[in-house]
Amino acid sequence: MAYELTGLDGTVAVVTGAGRMRSIGRPIAVHLARAGCDVVLTGTGRSPSDYPADEREAGWRDIESVADEVRAEGRQAITAVSDVSDPDAVEALAAAVIEGFGRIDVLVNNAGASKGDDRKAVTEVDPALWRKVIDVNLNGAFYMSRTFGRLMVEAGRGGSIVNISSIAGKRLSPFTAAYAASKAGLQALTACMAQEAADAGVRVNAVCPGIVDTSRMDDLGRDETWQQIIRANVPLGRAGTGEDIAHIVVYLCSEQAAWITGQSWNVDGGSVVQH
Repeated sequence: MAYELTGLDGTVAVVTGAGRMRSIGRPIAVHLARAGCDVVLTGTGRSPSDYPADEREAGWRDIESVADEVRAEGRQAITAVSDVSDPDAVEALAAAVIEGFGRIDVLVNNAGASKGDDRKAVTEVDPALWRKVIDVNLNGAFYMSRTFGRLMVEAGRGGSIVNISSIAGKRLSPFTAAYAASKAGLQALTACMAQEAADAGVRVNAVCPGIVDTSRMDDLGRDETWQQIIRANVPLGRAGTGEDIAHIVVYLCSEQAAWITGQSWNVDGGSVVQH
C-alpha cells in the first residue's frame, strides 16, 4: 500500500498571496486541493499591467487561474481580493469563508510584501517602507491568525495554521532589517500561538524557505550571477521550487504531523542550520 498523507479530505483551507504563476502560494493551494481541501484563495488584485512577461503571455488571471487549477483537482475554490494588513478586511474575508464553506480547518499565511527599497542600512530605511513590510508580513499574519484561529477554536475540530516565514528571520543579515525583523517576529508569533491554541487542537507552525525560484527573484536574473549565488549559499546545489515548500506545508497540515506544533522548519537546501 502506498504511503499517503491523511486527514485533509473534506476540509477547508485559506491560502493568502496565492495569485502568482511562479510562486509559493500557487503550488501550496494546488497541493492542498490534491490532499482533499476545498480552497479559499486571496490576492491583492494586481493590475495585469504589473504581471511579469510570462504571466501576460500565458493569459494569466491571478487567483482566478489558480482557482481553475484547484477545481481541476475536483475541489471547490473561492477567490477573494483582500488586504491582510487591514483587520476589517480580514474579518470580512472570514465572514465570506464561513458563508461559502461553513468551516475553516487550515490557514496558510503566505502573503508577503514585495521586495523593495527597504533592503538597505537601518539608518537609511524609509519609515513608510518599514511599516509596509511589517504590516503585510507580520501584522497581516497576526490579523489572519487571530480571526481564523478564533474560528478554529470555537468550532472545536482543531486545525492547522502554517506561516510562511523565511530563513532571513534566522540568518539576520545586514541590509535586510525590515524583512528579517518581520520574519523573526513571525516565528515568535508562531511559537507563542502554538502554546496558546494547543488545548483546542489547533497546531501552529512556520516554514522558512531559502532561495526559491519565483517571479519575486527575477531582479537577480538567471545568468551566471544567479548560479554563483546558489553555489555560495545552497549546499544541495539548486534553488528551491514552490513545490518544495508546498510539500512540507501539506505535511504539516496532515494527520501525520499531529504531534508537531510551534516549530519553524527550514526548507532551504541546507543554507541555514540554526533552529
